[in-house]
Amino acid sequence: MTYVGRGIDAISNVEKLDNITFDGSTTYNLTKSSVAFTPSGKNNILVSINGVVQQGNFTVAGATIIFDFSPSSNDTCNFIMHYGTGVLNTPADDTVKTATVQDDAITTDKLANSINSAITANTAKTTNATHSGEVTGATALTIADNIVDEANLKVSNAPTNGYSLTAQSGNTGGLTWANVGSVYGTQYFAANRGSNETHTNQSYGKIGINNELVDVGNNYDTSNYRYVVPITGLYFFYARGYFDANADGQLSLVEFHFKKNASDYVAESQIDLQNNPGRRAGTTLTAILSLSEDDYIEWWAQVKDTSGNPTFIAHSGVGVAGSANQFGGWRIA
Repeated sequence: MTYVGRGIDAISNVEKLDNITFDGSTTYNLTKSSVAFTPSGKNNILVSINGVVQQGNFTVAGATIIFDFSPSSNDTCNFIMHYGTGVLNTPADDTVKTATVQDDAITTDKLANSINSAITANTAKTTNATHSGEVTGATALTIADNIVDEANLKVSNAPTNGYSLTAQSGNTGGLTWANVGSVYGTQYFAANRGSNETHTNQSYGKIGINNELVDVGNNYDTSNYRYVVPITGLYFFYARGYFDANADGQLSLVEFHFKKNASDYVAESQIDLQNNPGRRAGTTLTAILSLSEDDYIEWWAQVKDTSGNPTFIAHSGVGVAGSANQFGGWRIA
């Protein structure tokens, strides 16, 4: 049966070139049907001279072949064959899949100019799509009026009716709901002790003021005998101390201090009695301090006596000591 279809010589893309007439030169033009022909490479060319196939003894440059020797006019070119890459078929529509194309194989040279222009324009964009609604704008975005509510804020605690939003740098979001009346101006505390408290000679320790009289803001700690600062500001503190002298009449000296964060001495007062057996006396310690949030203030005392006997601070139940020994303060700015 007769073959019907593409020429047999084209199945493997084999092409017969025009024979060369040698003249003693090394370089000759390659033609097919008298038209210049550029081969795919030297390894795609098969040349026969005088019945001997030549291979590896020539190169190609464009549409020329260059021999390593000089064929003479007596030599005969039997044939020149060019072996191509085989039949190239055009894929049917919608048949090329992603897996068929190598990664990063498609370059901008293979994209339509309009696509390249769009990519360039998008890369250089300085504006966004125009937004509408609660957030508007195409460049700098703007929040619409009357939109931001508590749910959009990062606040450290739950809201309470009547409280105000205050700056608290140490808290989550730096914002805290607080009772303005407690934090500013009207915040104060006062406390005393419900019984006597003995301090051994030469010892140094906190005065155990454990009985709250008033504590607006609930910042006095009756377990640790300290006032914890709720917000940075200026505070006024006072301490009124009352004690008994030893019955032996020797020198009795008591030093009072305010200590900040259990280490810094921020105020001092003292009183001493000599040759006054059984005498009671007292002193008042005051201070105005600039404090930061979470600082704390405590009232400390040290007893000094030449006799070596203990001296005790007289608190409630000893004469007027109940009202005399008191620790308190308030925020003034």
